[in-house]
Amino acid sequence: MSAPPAPDATAEPVQVLRAAAWMLGAVASFSAMAVAGRLVSFELDTFEVMLYRSVIGFIVLLTVARLAGTLGQVTWRNPHLHLGRNILHFTGQNLWFYAITIIPLAQVFALEFTSPLWVLVLSPVFLGERLTRMRVLAATTGFIGILIVTRPSVDTVNIGTLSAALAAVGFAGTAIFTKRLTRRETLTCILFWMTLLQSLFGLICAGADGDIAVPSAGSLPWLALIALGGLGAHLCLTTALSIAPAALIMPVDFLRLPLIAVIALILFAESVDIYVMLGAALIFGANYLNLWVETRKRAPRAR
Repeated sequence: MSAPPAPDATAEPVQVLRAAAWMLGAVASFSAMAVAGRLVSFELDTFEVMLYRSVIGFIVLLTVARLAGTLGQVTWRNPHLHLGRNILHFTGQNLWFYAITIIPLAQVFALEFTSPLWVLVLSPVFLGERLTRMRVLAATTGFIGILIVTRPSVDTVNIGTLSAALAAVGFAGTAIFTKRLTRRETLTCILFWMTLLQSLFGLICAGADGDIAVPSAGSLPWLALIALGGLGAHLCLTTALSIAPAALIMPVDFLRLPLIAVIALILFAESVDIYVMLGAALIFGANYLNLWVETRKRAPRAR
């Protein structure tokens, strides 16, 4: 689980297909996490879900890293970055798990797509990157998409939509810290501290009321699916981005929305909201346009 090499600005068709296959794995993993999170929410609160997810993930990571011989890559060179990253991720993930229990899953996923747009807004401050006209246009278009998804009013804005929107901000902060960490740390190191620190955070928050619920036998498979889905999504997404440029493969990620809409319709009888789909398409279009422009800028010029 060493850090993957940066992808070339161009990619062969075979590379794109391989990357798309990994992205489909990420799509399946994210969708499985959402369904499993909804199913265990009737027994466990979000802090307890995060506790068990992180503990299972930590055990799995230690086992895989030991077998792969990468456990020696774990260092403590950047404690402030690991701590900051995991506070943001733990907060965002808890808000995400909370949101999927009270609003339609498709709406949660649509709002989650705004995370890259928040990275655009925050990166000039935390990464020193320039805020170009295209990035401003992408962020503005994405914000319009948010308004279409939420249609803010007294009746439509609630704690669920706010939680999903704030989760996206938390994930954006996580991405910024991750980008800084990957300059020096490997994937094994980042995941090690993620699962360990979030196990501690989960234990503290879940035990604050003096009562940590023990999952039933029926909930254990769903908790395992959440843990494996989280690790699998991270691995699939990182691998895909190491094979081909983001602008070529990110359209695959948009399959998450129609897929989760169909799954939610079948399992939870949630209707498909046309405004959610329309707003999500606008948000995704803003993300893709920015990625496409950035990729063209970095592409080697023909001689």
